[in-house]
Amino acid sequence: MGNNSKRGMLFGFIGVVCFSLTLPATSIAVPYFGETIVGLGRTVVAAIIVSIIFIIKKESLPNKKQLKSLSIVAAGAVLAFPLLSTFAMKSLPVSHGAIETALLPLATAGFAMWRGGERPSKRYWIASIIGAVTVLLYAVYLGLGQLQKGDMALIVAVLLLGLSYAEGGKLSKELGSWQVIAWAILIGAPFFIIPVGLSISVNMLQAPIEAWISLFYLAVVSQFLAYIAWYGGMSLGGIAKVGQIQYLQPFLMIGFSVLFLGESITWLTIVLAIVVVICVIIGKNAPVIKKESKGTVLIGDNRKFCVEKGTTSSNC
Repeated sequence: MGNNSKRGMLFGFIGVVCFSLTLPATSIAVPYFGETIVGLGRTVVAAIIVSIIFIIKKESLPNKKQLKSLSIVAAGAVLAFPLLSTFAMKSLPVSHGAIETALLPLATAGFAMWRGGERPSKRYWIASIIGAVTVLLYAVYLGLGQLQKGDMALIVAVLLLGLSYAEGGKLSKELGSWQVIAWAILIGAPFFIIPVGLSISVNMLQAPIEAWISLFYLAVVSQFLAYIAWYGGMSLGGIAKVGQIQYLQPFLMIGFSVLFLGESITWLTIVLAIVVVICVIIGKNAPVIKKESKGTVLIGDNRKFCVEKGTTSSNC
Protein backbone atom coordinates (compact mmCIF):
# COMPACT_ATOMS: atom_id res chain seq x y z
CA MET A 1 0.00 0.00 0.00
CA GLY A 2 1.45 3.37 -1.03
CA ASN A 3 1.94 6.35 1.26
CA ASN A 4 -1.11 8.13 -0.14
CA SER A 5 -3.28 5.06 0.48
CA LYS A 6 -1.99 4.72 4.04
CA ARG A 7 -2.59 8.40 4.75
CA GLY A 8 -6.02 8.14 3.14
CA MET A 9 -6.97 5.21 5.40
CA LEU A 10 -5.66 7.09 8.47
CA PHE A 11 -7.59 10.27 7.67
CA GLY A 12 -10.66 8.18 6.87
CA PHE A 13 -10.42 6.43 10.24
CA ILE A 14 -10.14 9.76 12.07
CA GLY A 15 -13.21 10.97 10.21
CA VAL A 16 -15.19 7.84 11.12
CA VAL A 17 -14.28 8.15 14.82
CA CYS A 18 -15.48 11.75 14.77
CA PHE A 19 -18.69 10.81 12.94
CA SER A 20 -19.30 7.99 15.43
CA LEU A 21 -19.92 10.56 18.14
CA THR A 22 -22.54 12.37 16.04
CA LEU A 23 -25.61 10.30 16.97
CA PRO A 24 -24.75 10.14 20.70
CA ALA A 25 -24.18 13.91 20.72
CA THR A 26 -27.44 14.43 18.84
CA SER A 27 -29.30 12.22 21.30
CA ILE A 28 -27.97 14.34 24.20
CA ALA A 29 -28.64 17.74 22.58
CA VAL A 30 -32.04 17.34 20.88
CA PRO A 31 -34.22 17.15 24.06
CA TYR A 32 -32.94 20.59 25.14
CA PHE A 33 -32.55 22.43 21.84
CA GLY A 34 -35.05 20.76 19.51
CA GLU A 35 -34.73 19.36 15.99
CA THR A 36 -34.21 22.63 14.12
CA ILE A 37 -31.40 23.99 16.32
CA VAL A 38 -29.58 20.65 16.47
CA GLY A 39 -30.22 19.69 12.84
CA LEU A 40 -29.72 23.06 11.13
CA GLY A 41 -28.23 25.32 13.79
CA ARG A 42 -24.98 23.38 13.72
CA THR A 43 -24.51 24.51 10.10
CA VAL A 44 -25.09 28.17 10.97
CA VAL A 45 -22.42 28.00 13.68
CA ALA A 46 -20.03 26.17 11.35
CA ALA A 47 -20.69 28.79 8.64
CA ILE A 48 -19.47 31.57 10.96
CA ILE A 49 -16.20 29.69 11.51
CA VAL A 50 -15.82 28.95 7.79
CA SER A 51 -16.46 32.60 6.87
CA ILE A 52 -13.67 33.77 9.17
CA ILE A 53 -11.27 31.20 7.69
CA PHE A 54 -12.19 32.18 4.12
CA ILE A 55 -11.66 35.88 4.84
CA ILE A 56 -8.25 35.20 6.37
CA LYS A 57 -7.13 32.86 3.57
CA LYS A 58 -8.82 34.91 0.80
CA GLU A 59 -10.22 31.81 -0.87
CA SER A 60 -11.25 32.13 -4.53
CA LEU A 61 -14.79 31.26 -5.62
CA PRO A 62 -15.46 27.80 -7.11
CA ASN A 63 -16.47 27.57 -10.78
CA LYS A 64 -19.94 26.64 -12.06
CA LYS A 65 -19.16 22.93 -12.39
CA GLN A 66 -17.78 22.82 -8.87
CA LEU A 67 -20.81 24.71 -7.54
CA LYS A 68 -23.06 22.00 -8.98
CA SER A 69 -21.11 19.31 -7.15
CA LEU A 70 -21.02 21.41 -3.97
CA SER A 71 -24.81 21.67 -4.09
CA ILE A 72 -25.02 17.87 -4.06
CA VAL A 73 -22.64 17.74 -1.08
CA ALA A 74 -24.66 20.42 0.72
CA ALA A 75 -27.95 18.60 0.10
CA GLY A 76 -26.70 15.41 1.74
CA ALA A 77 -24.08 16.40 4.31
CA VAL A 78 -25.38 19.82 5.35
CA LEU A 79 -29.17 19.49 5.07
CA ALA A 80 -30.52 15.95 4.78
CA PHE A 81 -28.38 13.94 7.17
CA PRO A 82 -28.23 16.44 10.06
CA LEU A 83 -31.98 17.14 9.92
CA LEU A 84 -33.23 13.59 9.27
CA SER A 85 -30.86 11.98 11.77
CA THR A 86 -31.93 14.51 14.39
CA PHE A 87 -35.57 13.61 13.73
CA ALA A 88 -34.72 9.90 13.98
CA MET A 89 -32.85 10.30 17.27
CA LYS A 90 -36.00 11.64 18.94
CA SER A 91 -37.51 8.15 18.85
CA LEU A 92 -34.64 5.70 18.22
CA PRO A 93 -31.87 4.59 20.59
CA VAL A 94 -28.34 5.27 19.39
CA SER A 95 -27.66 1.54 18.92
CA HIS A 96 -30.65 1.38 16.55
CA GLY A 97 -29.40 4.30 14.50
CA ALA A 98 -25.87 2.91 14.53
CA ILE A 99 -27.00 -0.32 12.87
CA GLU A 100 -28.80 1.49 10.06
CA THR A 101 -25.91 3.85 9.33
CA ALA A 102 -23.82 0.71 8.70
CA LEU A 103 -25.45 0.62 5.26
CA LEU A 104 -23.60 3.85 4.39
CA PRO A 105 -20.53 2.15 2.80
CA LEU A 106 -22.70 0.34 0.26
CA ALA A 107 -24.50 3.58 -0.60
CA THR A 108 -21.17 5.41 -0.91
CA ALA A 109 -19.66 2.72 -3.14
CA GLY A 110 -22.74 2.63 -5.38
CA PHE A 111 -22.72 6.39 -5.89
CA ALA A 112 -18.92 6.30 -6.32
CA MET A 113 -19.35 4.13 -9.39
CA TRP A 114 -21.90 6.57 -10.78
CA ARG A 115 -20.27 9.88 -9.87
CA GLY A 116 -16.62 9.07 -9.19
CA GLY A 117 -15.84 6.62 -11.98
CA GLU A 118 -14.77 3.86 -9.57
CA ARG A 119 -15.65 0.21 -10.14
CA PRO A 120 -15.03 -1.98 -7.05
CA SER A 121 -14.02 -5.59 -7.70
CA LYS A 122 -16.03 -8.69 -6.78
CA ARG A 123 -13.87 -9.17 -3.68
CA TYR A 124 -14.76 -5.68 -2.50
CA TRP A 125 -18.48 -6.30 -3.00
CA ILE A 126 -18.35 -9.68 -1.25
CA ALA A 127 -16.63 -8.08 1.75
CA SER A 128 -19.14 -5.22 1.71
CA ILE A 129 -22.15 -7.52 1.51
CA ILE A 130 -20.87 -9.75 4.33
CA GLY A 131 -20.30 -6.68 6.49
CA ALA A 132 -23.76 -5.29 5.71
CA VAL A 133 -25.49 -8.64 6.35
CA THR A 134 -23.63 -8.95 9.65
CA VAL A 135 -24.93 -5.66 10.99
CA LEU A 136 -28.43 -6.34 9.65
CA LEU A 137 -28.53 -9.70 11.43
CA TYR A 138 -27.44 -7.88 14.56
CA ALA A 139 -30.38 -5.51 14.07
CA VAL A 140 -32.79 -8.44 13.72
CA TYR A 141 -31.39 -10.01 16.89
CA LEU A 142 -32.09 -6.80 18.78
CA GLY A 143 -35.63 -6.74 17.40
CA LEU A 144 -35.01 -3.70 15.21
CA GLY A 145 -36.51 -5.15 12.04
CA GLN A 146 -39.76 -3.21 12.19
CA LEU A 147 -39.45 0.10 10.37
CA GLN A 148 -40.73 3.23 12.10
CA LYS A 149 -40.79 6.83 10.86
CA GLY A 150 -37.39 7.33 12.43
CA ASP A 151 -36.07 4.29 10.54
CA MET A 152 -37.33 5.61 7.21
CA ALA A 153 -35.85 9.05 7.91
CA LEU A 154 -32.46 7.59 8.75
CA ILE A 155 -32.40 5.29 5.71
CA VAL A 156 -33.16 8.22 3.39
CA ALA A 157 -30.50 10.24 5.21
CA VAL A 158 -27.95 7.46 4.67
CA LEU A 159 -28.70 7.28 0.93
CA LEU A 160 -28.34 11.03 0.47
CA LEU A 161 -25.20 11.11 2.61
CA GLY A 162 -23.72 8.29 0.50
CA LEU A 163 -24.20 10.44 -2.61
CA SER A 164 -22.70 13.40 -0.76
CA TYR A 165 -19.66 11.35 0.31
CA ALA A 166 -19.01 10.10 -3.22
CA GLU A 167 -19.40 13.57 -4.73
CA GLY A 168 -17.31 15.22 -2.04
CA GLY A 169 -14.54 12.64 -2.33
CA LYS A 170 -14.37 13.20 -6.08
CA LEU A 171 -14.45 17.00 -5.82
CA SER A 172 -11.85 17.19 -3.03
CA LYS A 173 -9.17 16.06 -5.48
CA GLU A 174 -9.45 19.34 -7.37
CA LEU A 175 -10.86 21.73 -4.77
CA GLY A 176 -9.28 20.46 -1.55
CA SER A 177 -10.83 18.40 1.26
CA TRP A 178 -11.63 21.18 3.72
CA GLN A 179 -12.75 23.55 0.96
CA VAL A 180 -15.43 21.06 -0.17
CA ILE A 181 -17.29 20.91 3.12
CA ALA A 182 -16.57 24.58 3.84
CA TRP A 183 -18.21 25.76 0.61
CA ALA A 184 -21.08 23.28 1.11
CA ILE A 185 -21.68 24.79 4.56
CA LEU A 186 -21.73 28.32 3.14
CA ILE A 187 -24.16 27.25 0.40
CA GLY A 188 -26.60 25.73 2.88
CA ALA A 189 -26.33 28.12 5.84
CA PRO A 190 -28.26 31.11 4.35
CA PHE A 191 -31.36 28.92 3.95
CA PHE A 192 -31.19 27.88 7.62
CA ILE A 193 -30.82 31.27 9.32
CA ILE A 194 -34.55 32.11 9.45
CA PRO A 195 -35.83 28.73 10.78
CA VAL A 196 -32.96 28.57 13.28
CA GLY A 197 -33.61 32.14 14.44
CA LEU A 198 -37.32 31.41 14.95
CA SER A 199 -36.48 28.32 17.00
CA ILE A 200 -34.23 30.05 19.51
CA SER A 201 -35.75 30.16 22.97
CA VAL A 202 -34.71 31.65 26.30
CA ASN A 203 -35.38 28.25 27.88
CA MET A 204 -32.36 26.87 26.02
CA LEU A 205 -30.12 28.77 28.44
CA GLN A 206 -31.19 26.29 31.11
CA ALA A 207 -29.73 23.36 29.16
CA PRO A 208 -27.01 21.44 31.08
CA ILE A 209 -23.36 21.74 30.15
CA GLU A 210 -23.29 18.33 28.44
CA ALA A 211 -26.04 19.48 26.06
CA TRP A 212 -24.04 22.61 25.15
CA ILE A 213 -20.87 20.58 24.65
CA SER A 214 -22.79 18.18 22.40
CA LEU A 215 -24.19 21.04 20.32
CA PHE A 216 -20.73 22.61 20.03
CA TYR A 217 -19.28 19.24 18.99
CA LEU A 218 -21.94 18.80 16.29
CA ALA A 219 -21.31 22.29 14.89
CA VAL A 220 -17.50 22.31 14.91
CA VAL A 221 -16.43 18.66 14.65
CA SER A 222 -19.28 16.66 13.09
CA GLN A 223 -20.26 19.35 10.61
CA PHE A 224 -16.79 20.62 9.67
CA LEU A 225 -13.55 19.11 11.02
CA ALA A 226 -14.63 15.47 10.58
CA TYR A 227 -15.46 16.12 6.94
CA ILE A 228 -12.00 17.59 6.34
CA ALA A 229 -10.44 14.31 7.47
CA TRP A 230 -13.04 12.21 5.66
CA TYR A 231 -12.94 13.90 2.26
CA GLY A 232 -9.16 14.18 2.49
CA GLY A 233 -8.97 10.45 3.16
CA MET A 234 -11.20 9.58 0.21
CA SER A 235 -9.23 11.81 -2.16
CA LEU A 236 -5.97 10.07 -1.16
CA GLY A 237 -7.11 6.47 -0.72
CA GLY A 238 -10.09 6.18 -3.07
CA ILE A 239 -13.80 6.62 -2.38
CA ALA A 240 -14.74 2.94 -2.26
CA LYS A 241 -11.69 1.74 -0.31
CA VAL A 242 -11.80 4.41 2.40
CA GLY A 243 -15.59 4.06 2.51
CA GLN A 244 -15.06 0.49 3.74
CA ILE A 245 -13.86 1.89 7.09
CA GLN A 246 -17.43 2.99 7.73
CA TYR A 247 -18.26 -0.58 8.78
CA LEU A 248 -16.50 0.22 12.05
CA GLN A 249 -18.81 3.18 12.65
CA PRO A 250 -21.88 1.40 14.09
CA PHE A 251 -19.77 -0.39 16.69
CA LEU A 252 -17.87 2.75 17.57
CA MET A 253 -21.25 4.47 18.00
CA ILE A 254 -22.44 1.70 20.28
CA GLY A 255 -19.22 1.96 22.29
CA PHE A 256 -19.66 5.71 22.68
CA SER A 257 -23.33 5.20 23.61
CA VAL A 258 -22.16 2.93 26.44
CA LEU A 259 -19.57 5.47 27.54
CA PHE A 260 -21.71 8.61 27.38
CA LEU A 261 -25.33 7.38 27.54
CA GLY A 262 -25.03 4.29 29.72
CA GLU A 263 -26.46 1.90 27.11
CA SER A 264 -25.56 -1.77 27.56
CA ILE A 265 -23.25 -3.84 25.34
CA THR A 266 -23.15 -7.64 24.88
CA TRP A 267 -20.52 -10.17 23.88
CA LEU A 268 -22.42 -10.63 20.61
CA THR A 269 -21.67 -7.00 19.76
CA ILE A 270 -17.95 -7.60 20.34
CA VAL A 271 -17.93 -10.79 18.22
CA LEU A 272 -19.76 -9.13 15.35
CA ALA A 273 -17.44 -6.14 15.58
CA ILE A 274 -14.50 -8.52 15.01
CA VAL A 275 -16.28 -10.00 11.97
CA VAL A 276 -16.83 -6.52 10.55
CA VAL A 277 -13.18 -5.55 11.12
CA ILE A 278 -12.14 -8.64 9.14
CA CYS A 279 -14.42 -7.51 6.32
CA VAL A 280 -12.77 -4.09 6.42
CA ILE A 281 -9.29 -5.64 6.13
CA ILE A 282 -10.36 -7.80 3.17
CA GLY A 283 -12.25 -5.00 1.48
CA LYS A 284 -9.57 -2.34 1.77
CA ASN A 285 -7.04 -4.68 0.11
CA ALA A 286 -9.37 -5.52 -2.78
CA PRO A 287 -8.54 -3.92 -6.16
CA VAL A 288 -10.67 -1.02 -7.35
CA ILE A 289 -10.86 -0.22 -11.06
CA LYS A 290 -11.00 3.44 -12.00
CA LYS A 291 -11.61 4.69 -15.52
CA GLU A 292 -9.33 7.46 -16.71
CA SER A 293 -8.84 9.23 -20.02
CA LYS A 294 -5.73 7.21 -20.97
CA GLY A 295 -7.27 3.87 -20.13
CA THR A 296 -8.39 1.89 -17.11
CA VAL A 297 -6.41 2.02 -13.90
CA LEU A 298 -6.43 -0.98 -11.56
CA ILE A 299 -5.64 0.09 -8.00
CA GLY A 300 -5.02 -2.47 -5.29
CA ASP A 301 -2.92 -5.40 -4.09
CA ASN A 302 0.03 -3.00 -3.80
CA ARG A 303 0.05 -2.47 -7.57
CA LYS A 304 -1.17 0.07 -10.07
CA PHE A 305 -1.63 -0.99 -13.68
CA CYS A 306 -2.92 0.73 -16.80
CA VAL A 307 -5.06 -1.36 -19.12
CA GLU A 308 -5.33 0.02 -22.62
CA LYS A 309 -6.34 -1.73 -25.83
CA GLY A 310 -6.07 -5.17 -24.27
CA THR A 311 -2.55 -4.67 -22.87
CA THR A 312 -1.40 -4.28 -19.29
CA SER A 313 1.45 -2.04 -18.21
CA SER A 314 2.81 -0.78 -14.89
CA ASN A 315 3.65 2.59 -16.47
CA CYS A 316 0.61 4.67 -15.54
